[in-house]
Amino acid sequence: MQVLNLTLLLAVAGTASSGDSRVLNQPVGHVPPDRLVEADLKRQCWAAIERRRAAYERLKTRDDCIGYQQRMREFFRQQIGGFPERTPLEARVVGRLEGDGFRVEKIIYASQPRHHVTALLYLPRTKPPYPGVLIPCGHSHNGKAAEGYQRIGMLLARNGMAALCYDPIGQGERYQVLAHHPQKHFFGFPRLSLKPPHPLAKYLCTTEHTLTDVGAILVGANAARYRIWDGMRGIDYLVSRPDIDPTRIGCTGNSGGGTLTSYIMALDKRVACAAPACYLTTFQRLLDAAGPQDGEQNIFGQIAFGMDEAEYVLMRAPKPTIILAGTRDRTFDIRGTWEVFRDAKRFYARFGYPERVALVEADAPHGFTVQLREASVRWMRRWLIGKDEPVFEGKLKTFSDEQVQCTPEGQVMLLPGERSVFDLNAELERRLAEQRRRFWQTATSDQARQRIRELIAARPLAKLPAPIVERVGRIERNGYSIDKLTLTPPGGVPLPALAFVPPKPKADTYLYVHGEGKQADAARDGPIERLVRNGFIVLAIDVRGCGELRRSDNPRIRWTAGLFGPCYHEFMLAYLLGQSFVGLRVEDILTAARFLSKYQPNTLGPASHQTGIGPRTGRRPVHLIGVGETAIPALHAAALEPDLFASLLLRRTIRSWREVVQARETENQLINVVHGALAVYDLPDLQRLYGTNRIQIETDRAP
Repeated sequence: MQVLNLTLLLAVAGTASSGDSRVLNQPVGHVPPDRLVEADLKRQCWAAIERRRAAYERLKTRDDCIGYQQRMREFFRQQIGGFPERTPLEARVVGRLEGDGFRVEKIIYASQPRHHVTALLYLPRTKPPYPGVLIPCGHSHNGKAAEGYQRIGMLLARNGMAALCYDPIGQGERYQVLAHHPQKHFFGFPRLSLKPPHPLAKYLCTTEHTLTDVGAILVGANAARYRIWDGMRGIDYLVSRPDIDPTRIGCTGNSGGGTLTSYIMALDKRVACAAPACYLTTFQRLLDAAGPQDGEQNIFGQIAFGMDEAEYVLMRAPKPTIILAGTRDRTFDIRGTWEVFRDAKRFYARFGYPERVALVEADAPHGFTVQLREASVRWMRRWLIGKDEPVFEGKLKTFSDEQVQCTPEGQVMLLPGERSVFDLNAELERRLAEQRRRFWQTATSDQARQRIRELIAARPLAKLPAPIVERVGRIERNGYSIDKLTLTPPGGVPLPALAFVPPKPKADTYLYVHGEGKQADAARDGPIERLVRNGFIVLAIDVRGCGELRRSDNPRIRWTAGLFGPCYHEFMLAYLLGQSFVGLRVEDILTAARFLSKYQPNTLGPASHQTGIGPRTGRRPVHLIGVGETAIPALHAAALEPDLFASLLLRRTIRSWREVVQARETENQLINVVHGALAVYDLPDLQRLYGTNRIQIETDRAP
C-alpha cells in the first residue's frame, strides 16, 4: 500500500471549468439538478404530512383528542430542550409614560439569571384587577417600539386590559451580538434602506435568531426554547402583580410574534385566550410558497412526528383561540390558514365547544393591520372581560424609540455581567461535557457507533443499497481519462462523480469530497491531477448540497447575510424531518467509497447501466479526503465504517463543535450541526473512534 505526503501534494488547489466537470446535463424527471435535493426532501415531507392527516382523521372521541394533545405537548417540550428552572425575576419598573386613556410602565425582568428582558406594560386607567395580555413581537428590528406593537398594547389598555409587550432576543434592546464600532447598516446589507435601531446592532433580527440556533441545536435545544421562556416569564411577571387577575391571561402577536403566540398558547396552560396573527398555515403551503423560515420557526423532527402548525391550536383546545390572517399574505398562505381552521373547528367540536375557535381574514397583506388588531382586542374582551362588542382603534399617538427605551444605553448586552443566548448555550454544553465523558467511559466502540448513527439518522454500510452506476461521458486529459459517472441509490438522488483514471492504476484509490463540489480541485496541475499522475484512481463526488446538487437561487441566502451557507433551505427541510445533513452526506460518502473499493473502470461502457464494481474479492484500499464543509461528514463516515477507509485527510475544518457553541459568531456551520450531538460526542471523539494515527487534519478555519 502506497500513501503519499498529502499535505504537500494538495498544497495547490484549482478549479476545473464547469463545462469539463458537469455530469447532470438534463433535468432528472423534470427536476433541475440543483433542485434534486430539495425535491427529494419535499417528497418525504409530503409523505409525512399525509401520515399526519391520517392520524388526525383517526381522532373520533374527546379521550382520543386528550391523548393526542398530551403526546404533542410532550414531544414539543422535548424537541426544544425542555425549559430552564424558574429563578427570581428581579423585575423592576425603570420608567413611566402617560398616554391618552392609558399609562405605560417600562419594565426589565430576568427570564434567567443575568439574562434580561425589556418590556412595556400598558395599563388601563380603570380600577384593577385587570386581565393581562402578553404581546410577543414579530420581526421588527426595533422590537416593542414598532408602531403596530405599540398600537395593540394601547388598544388593549384602552379597552380595560393590561398588556405586556417585550423585546425578543435579536430585536429592540436585546441584540445578542454587538459590533465593536457604530454601524451605519446591518452587516452584509449596505444597500438596505433600514437603519439599525442601535448603533451597535450588527445583524438583522432573523439572522440573529438563526445564529443563536446553531449552538442551540448542538446541545439539543432550539432558539425557540429561549423565545418561549422569555414569554412564559413575562406571564410570570403579569400574574405576580396584584393589579392583574392571574385567571384571565391572554396572548396575541403577529408574524414572528404569531409564531411565539402559537407556541406559548400551546405549552402554557395559563393562557386562557389567544389570538395569533399572520402565522398559522400548513407546512405544505408554507414550504411550497416561501420555504422554511428562521431558526425558531423549525422544530426538530416535527413534520416527521406529525406536528403541523394546526397542532399549536389543537394542543390548547378547547380554550378560546382566534386565528388572524391576511388574504394577501405572501409568506403564510391563506389557503393553508383555512385548512388549519377546519382542523381546529372539528377538533374543538369533539370537546363540545366549536364556538371557541374562530378566524378573521382581512383583505390585506402580511402584517398586524388595524383590522387584525381590532379583531384581537374584541376577542380578548369577549373571553377575558365578558363583553362582546365592536372595537375601533381610531387615532393613537405612539411614542418614539427613545421614549420607550428601558436600559441606560439602549441594549441589555451593555448591562454589567449580562449573559447572551450564546452564553446560555455554552452553559448547557458544559453540563453535557460530563455526560459525554461518562458515555465514552462505559460504551463499547460498537455501542458508540450505533448511538452516533441514531443521532445523525444514517444507516450502516451493510444496509445501504448498491447504487445504479451510469457512465455518461469520458474526457481524455494529459495522459489519463476522466469518466463522468452518476451513482443513483434506488429511489434516491443521483450523485454526480468524476473518476480520474491513470493508464496503469495502483491498488490504492482516493475518494475526494470537496464542499465546493467535485470540480473544486480538479483543474490541470491541481491536487487531484497530482494524485492521478502518481498512479492513483481518484473519485471526486458531489454529495447532497454540493457542486451540481447545490441550489443556485436559495431565497434565504440574502436574509441570512451568508452566515449559514447556500443550503439553508435544504438543511431546514431535513431538520423538520428529524434528519441531519451530516447523516445524508455520510450515506453518500459510504455509497461512493464502497463503489470505489470495487471499481473496475473497464467494466463501464458508454451510457450503460451497471453496478460498476469488480469481483467481491480484491477490494481496493480507499483513502478519504474531505475539504471544507464536507470534512465533518467525512470524519463521521470514517469513524462509523473504519474498515472501509485506509486513511483520512481533512482540510479547512474546525477542531470541535464545542468551539462552535462557545463562539458568538460562526460562518457556514449550520449545515454540519447535529441535533443533540453534544450530549453524546464531539468531533475529537470521532477521531479517536477512527484512529488518530490514520488521520491528517488541517484546521485552518476557525468557527
